[in-house]
Amino acid sequence: MIKGITIVRPALPRESCEKLASFFSAMGFEAGRGWESEESRGVSFLAPLGNLEFAEGTSALPAEILVEVTALDSIEAAVRAWMTKSWGQDEAARRTSAISNTDWKSRIFMAEPVPGHRFAFWEWQDPLRGKPLAMEGDLSAHGMRFAIVVARWNAVITDRLLQGALDALLRSGAARRHIEIIRVPGAWEIPAAAREEAGRGKVDAIVTLGLLLRGETAHYEAIYNEVARGIGQSQQETGVPHAFGVLTCETLEQALDRAGLKSGNKGFEAAVAAIEMVSLKQKMHAAEDGE
Repeated sequence: MIKGITIVRPALPRESCEKLASFFSAMGFEAGRGWESEESRGVSFLAPLGNLEFAEGTSALPAEILVEVTALDSIEAAVRAWMTKSWGQDEAARRTSAISNTDWKSRIFMAEPVPGHRFAFWEWQDPLRGKPLAMEGDLSAHGMRFAIVVARWNAVITDRLLQGALDALLRSGAARRHIEIIRVPGAWEIPAAAREEAGRGKVDAIVTLGLLLRGETAHYEAIYNEVARGIGQSQQETGVPHAFGVLTCETLEQALDRAGLKSGNKGFEAAVAAIEMVSLKQKMHAAEDGE
């Protein structure tokens, strides 16, 4: 029974392999395990969907590997930014084609991050493809600005949440200079700092990270309710999306599980939600302006 398809591309010398790893990380691909042995070394990346296709009657494709995306224009901007940083403006222009239409009702552009390795990024001209009409956010953070408000209390957990949030933002195309980290003493102080930062109007979204343990305080529920209410109120009053990454756990073991040990990293998930809400807000405003 078929389990999966893996495409292996030789990338020599080592510099080419490192550049490809940097390129696909910048595009938001999830890193695989990779390998290193006496015979060879490699990095791997995972995709949510893979296809093996044979085409007849289709014009020549610009590359052997095609990557289907949403928000092609944002991906193209992220690619050009990486190419310019890696190769310089003139060489980046030579290695990246303009977006064009195909004869199979799609839009496409080509990028060659290292010599001999060409990749095509594409999206359908009609992304709905028979699906019900729905407006939803994309997961490209290119050009977006974020603040992360994180509590110092229970740093063994909140630092893990912070790393997860940063990983999500950077993988999705956010620039490091567009991410501000604000540290507060504990979860109780998160709403005030989030409200102050949102009121400045310099960020597109705020990610709130903290931890409340029931065993550490007798008024656990009262604090949690006020923290949740304060974050929600800040979001409603300012219109700036606030992603909720404040954990409420019975034990430290539960918190560790939710900070990346067993149940995923809730900081990563909160940052992804922030990206999607910013994108959705931009689309809603664009639709309103279009009317």
